[in-house]
Amino acid sequence: MQARWIAMQEQHLSAVIAIAEVVHPNYPERPEVLADRLTVFPRGCFMAQGGDGAFLGYTLSHPGVLLRPPPLDSLLERVPAGADCLYLHDIALLPAARGLGLGAALVAELDRLGRELAIGPLALTAVNGSVPFWLRQGFTVLEPDSLLAEKLASYDADAAYMVRPVPVA
Repeated sequence: MQARWIAMQEQHLSAVIAIAEVVHPNYPERPEVLADRLTVFPRGCFMAQGGDGAFLGYTLSHPGVLLRPPPLDSLLERVPAGADCLYLHDIALLPAARGLGLGAALVAELDRLGRELAIGPLALTAVNGSVPFWLRQGFTVLEPDSLLAEKLASYDADAAYMVRPVPVA
């Protein structure tokens, strides 16, 4: 069995927290923030699972408002009013997952979900030098206005807001 994305369940949250500590040490979020994303929009939360059953990463996504991502380490508590994009809150892949095609498979899954929801583009905040990867996946960097720049500042000076249209089926 190859590595694949599976639906995240509440019992996976301890693995999510452990992976986040390894992959995103410079972008810490409280465990309740990670649990909040699963509670708010479980259909957009996935675990990367290796062929041996071990968890290799996770992703948290939810409907969002274009150009208005939630600040790092903040609770949503509900899908935002006026949601017009599918926001990829977090993707975290352990080093063992690199090269397995999980990133591209995730984008395909989010495209499918975006079409199903008829919600508009995919959006994300790129960190950890990941802009080149997201560019290869069809995302483009948007220049922030002052409000977006303020939200990106909760990450760091290198954070970039990116969007990708969801292809029509």
